[in-house]
Amino acid sequence: MDKTTKSADEDRPKWDNKIQYLLTCIGFAVGLGNVWRFPYLCQIYGGGAFLIPYLIALVFEGLPLLYLELAIGQRLRLGSTGVWNSISPLLGGVGIASMIVSFLVGLFYNTILAWVLWYFFHSFQNPLPWSTCPLNVNRTGFSEECEKSTSVNYFWYRETLGITSNIEESGSIQWTMVVCLASAWCIVYICFIKGIQSMGKAVYVTATFPYLVLTIFLIRAMMLPGAVDGIKYLFTPDWEILKNPQVWLDAATQIFFSLSVAFGGLIAFSSYNDEKNNCERDAVLVGVINSATSLYASIPIFSILGFKATSAFNACQDDNILALTNQFDFSDQNITRENYNHWFNYLNNTFPSTISSLNLRTCDLQTFLDQSASGTGLAFIVFTEAVIEMPGSQIWAVLFFIMLFSLGISSMFGNIQGVLTPISDLKILPKWLPEPLVTAIVCIICFLVALIFTLGSGNYWLEVFNAYVGSVPLLIIAFFEIIGVIYVHGMKRFSDDILFMTGKRPNIFWKACWMVISPVMLLGVLIAYVALQAQTRPTYPTWNPSYEFFPQNQILEYPDWVFAIIILLSVLPIISIPIVALYGLIRRGKRRSSTRVEFSAYSNGGFESEYRQNRT
Repeated sequence: MDKTTKSADEDRPKWDNKIQYLLTCIGFAVGLGNVWRFPYLCQIYGGGAFLIPYLIALVFEGLPLLYLELAIGQRLRLGSTGVWNSISPLLGGVGIASMIVSFLVGLFYNTILAWVLWYFFHSFQNPLPWSTCPLNVNRTGFSEECEKSTSVNYFWYRETLGITSNIEESGSIQWTMVVCLASAWCIVYICFIKGIQSMGKAVYVTATFPYLVLTIFLIRAMMLPGAVDGIKYLFTPDWEILKNPQVWLDAATQIFFSLSVAFGGLIAFSSYNDEKNNCERDAVLVGVINSATSLYASIPIFSILGFKATSAFNACQDDNILALTNQFDFSDQNITRENYNHWFNYLNNTFPSTISSLNLRTCDLQTFLDQSASGTGLAFIVFTEAVIEMPGSQIWAVLFFIMLFSLGISSMFGNIQGVLTPISDLKILPKWLPEPLVTAIVCIICFLVALIFTLGSGNYWLEVFNAYVGSVPLLIIAFFEIIGVIYVHGMKRFSDDILFMTGKRPNIFWKACWMVISPVMLLGVLIAYVALQAQTRPTYPTWNPSYEFFPQNQILEYPDWVFAIIILLSVLPIISIPIVALYGLIRRGKRRSSTRVEFSAYSNGGFESEYRQNRT
């Protein structure tokens, strides 16, 4: 390295120790999706059978991408924009794309943490505020909207979100949510106030506490009635479902997004490492822990869902028993849950018309287990409903939402680092601006933009961002990352880099994945994803009390102007890739006759020399 690079390396902050670095990477990778997305996919895609495509995607797509990002960031000791500019100025747009995605994802991700804070604050009340319906305006009965649905749904949609009936009705700002959102961004800022030094201290808590809570939940959940049914449902494989291509597509996208590759955060984190560090071991460790966490979290989650299904099944039978007892003037306890089926079959054969007139509900445990939910539906509706039935419900609610916040805040560290490090590397701000002030400016801008999610239509907009910002753009960015490192930087040169850092060259497995398997899988997933999305116009579920079939969600198509915004959100992050490449080609064409300076992929000084010469 030349003197310029050595000086830059000396100025660059470093992790206090290896544990800090690993916990930060694990905290970034292990997020909310591990708790509320992976179990949902296992549930709808044949239980244990889903693990087969998931593990294949982990080995041939997830781990190679993770290894590549950690290695290139550690070797070049730059953030996402600096890394790709160093490899080739034509690839500078890849780093900018990662920075934009991190910024946009951070906007809605921290809004979810604001919702978590709201529920956390209310979890100390006894009884829990979502356990009963509120009184109506005249205080003569309960709210009609709440009675038509459930108290849990009402608290989420009406008390928390103040939701409108569709995305075109903006509604008013929910000021309580503004306070929670401001609190969430303040917490992020406090953790980042001294850069990786303060963040490195925070991850000791945020990255480890969720495992403690998950273990507590696992022990408690296993004691609940119906827990075994939930676990059996989760892991009972349905091999036939593996014939469905959608299963393989969802497995590939889940492992890709779960590892948080292509955001730029992992490149930034690894850039603060010592150059002599075994990044191969780090990649395998982070990837395996991330997937193991998904599996570990599924057990308590489905134990609780099994408990909820059993409770609903018992309540269904109790309602039917009461109806039969009243109709046939039986004495209490004559019909019980244990002999309900015997009595029902006997009465149905003897008095079929009478039984038919009672409109008894069909009580089937499998049907209740089939009622799947993911995302906010799992966290803020299904789980909160289950907590009500658990003894000591306040304790479990508090622990659950602390766990969610810890998972989310550690992932936010990566999103914000994916913005701050490129800003520092690009040197677009004056040097006299202190880092805490730059961090504060970024957090304030994010908070102001995220106010859109505090409107009555905010939940609809959050779903738009969640579905389209972190999908196609990340797949495209990851594809160009592999092409940039393996075919522009060069496989031989990258192999030399890894030899320098780890003392050994990458084996044939890593080379085969980087050169063929991973880019082909990425391209296949991208094409399949776009093809599936293009087949139908996007729709979204709404909460509309005036809907004919309320409390069922009304499914609406996005209006044209929202559809245009969806396309913009899908294109905006990656538009920098062709623009920067085109700009670089035009400049290169103009300076063909000028003296060319040899460019070094290991030195920013070489790039700066070329840049200064072109300026003169």
